[in-house]
Amino acid sequence: MRFADYSLIVIYLVLLLALGLSRRLRRQSSAGDLIVGGRMLTLPAFVASLVSTWYGGILGVGEYSYQYGLSNWFVFGVPYYLAAFLFAVFLARKARRSELLTIPERLAQTYDSRTALVGSVVVYLMTVPAAYILMLGVLCQYLFGWPMWAGILAGTLFSVVYVFSGGFRSVVRTDLFQFALMFIGFIILLLVLVVSYGGYGFIHSHVPEAILTWHGGNSPWYIAVWYVIALATLIEPAFYQRCYAAKTERVAKVGIFISIACWAVFDFLTTSCGIYARALLPDLADPVASYPALAMKVLPTGLLGLFALALLATVMSTVDSYSFLAATTFSNDIMPRLKKDAGLQVIRWTRIGLFFSTALAVVLALFFRSVVDIWHLFGSIGTPALLVPLFFAFVGKRRLPARVAMWSIFLSGGISLIWYLSQYRASGDYWLGLQPIFPGLLLSLILYFVFAKRADV
Repeated sequence: MRFADYSLIVIYLVLLLALGLSRRLRRQSSAGDLIVGGRMLTLPAFVASLVSTWYGGILGVGEYSYQYGLSNWFVFGVPYYLAAFLFAVFLARKARRSELLTIPERLAQTYDSRTALVGSVVVYLMTVPAAYILMLGVLCQYLFGWPMWAGILAGTLFSVVYVFSGGFRSVVRTDLFQFALMFIGFIILLLVLVVSYGGYGFIHSHVPEAILTWHGGNSPWYIAVWYVIALATLIEPAFYQRCYAAKTERVAKVGIFISIACWAVFDFLTTSCGIYARALLPDLADPVASYPALAMKVLPTGLLGLFALALLATVMSTVDSYSFLAATTFSNDIMPRLKKDAGLQVIRWTRIGLFFSTALAVVLALFFRSVVDIWHLFGSIGTPALLVPLFFAFVGKRRLPARVAMWSIFLSGGISLIWYLSQYRASGDYWLGLQPIFPGLLLSLILYFVFAKRADV
């Protein structure tokens, strides 16, 4: 990294703040203005915001592509495309038609306030952006040589300061900018690699055979598990928020289809670069650093800084969105059910929630020190807790009684949490060797098929 590279990063941060701070909330702004931007999200803004928000785990993608190659597409790509397709077909139009603001509002509308409160706690924990704040710390460590804690604090500050001022509109404006940077950076890196070293022939002769197989050396069962984990997409708060904010039902549905195509293209870029990293840096000590290390090996000054922007933009666009989601869950769904007049001060409580959620994310990031561990913990608990009650709150005519729905969320999440903790026994493995997402999901399905009744919808 040279002066020109660092200069590009400074310009990026200044532009990011300028874009984000250009939209300020007024004191009399409504909850709809704050949380969904007045429901005026156009198709280009919908796609750019959703694509950039849902692809924050860029270093994890680099690590997996380096280790397992083409399998990245079949683990972190195809399962999530399929789940996003199901969301577009079954949920997108219905979510927009509901005219709601958040997931817990749907739980309250379908079941009752107690179910919504329990569900809002789960949503809050799932949207605290600890994994992505940790990733910012890692990036700052590699790019600037900072201590981990300094990178975490600085990255978090730049990612949320404009959210404090402008709410959802500021998130969308910065996402449009960061969406462009994501693609530009990886396109440049891949073009330089192909021109400098050649295409498939070079790759084929420089990587282990398993890297170019669909399984990457992993068992089919291991890959199949990810197709279940990907169902978390059906309860993904970022999807619901964009659908609630869409200008029309068509924007919500078509926007997800276009987003799937964008993710597929970006996955092609990231997977290819990860495989090139394996070919050119076969003895890399830390695969998490595969993208930064590859860029530093092949990119000249200037282009290296531009690629650093692509990495930062990919992560920061997710940090700001999830910080805001956690903050609005706190202000719109948790506090009004605990404090009667909180609903009249939604902007104030959102800003308080933004402080609490980012502080909690920083603590979790410093404690876990593993992006995969954070994803695994909250995904394993949140998905079985919310998937069945929320999906069937929109789809079909059978509904759980309110009391059963509340206990379904509580017990399904609880048993998955207990199952997760079972790995800390002396044996070091889960009970029955079963991933914690499955017992909770099974319990939730049993409760639905036993207690659900036909309702007028």
